Amino acid sequence: MPIDHVLAVIPVSDLAVSAEWYERLFGTAPTNRPMPNLAEWRLTETGWLQVFVDGERAGRSFFNLAVSDLDAQVDVLRGRGLTPGPIEEATKGVRLSAIEDPDGNTLTFVGGFRVDY
Repeated sequence: MPIDHVLAVIPVSDLAVSAEWYERLFGTAPTNRPMPNLAEWRLTETGWLQVFVDGERAGRSFFNLAVSDLDAQVDVLRGRGLTPGPIEEATKGVRLSAIEDPDGNTLTFVGGFRVDY
């Protein structure tokens, strides 16, 4: 049976605070608000991010987002009033810039990502 969609979940302590932050991160309001304690963004054709209230787990997540132009992405985030970390060289041409949401969940933007290395 094929997988139709992938939904990653990031636990947060305060949905109002986090939803506003993720709106700035993605430059758009949530795609859906299916429940009072959940906001979700459709990031790709079949890839979603759900921000869900779970105070016990908030701040422990890691989420990677591959982008075609990391330098431009970092500039966009700064223009939205966010503070991404410095761009770091990883390996095999991959570059990274991390940012933390209000709870301390780490989102890393990945430049130079490819399926085969």
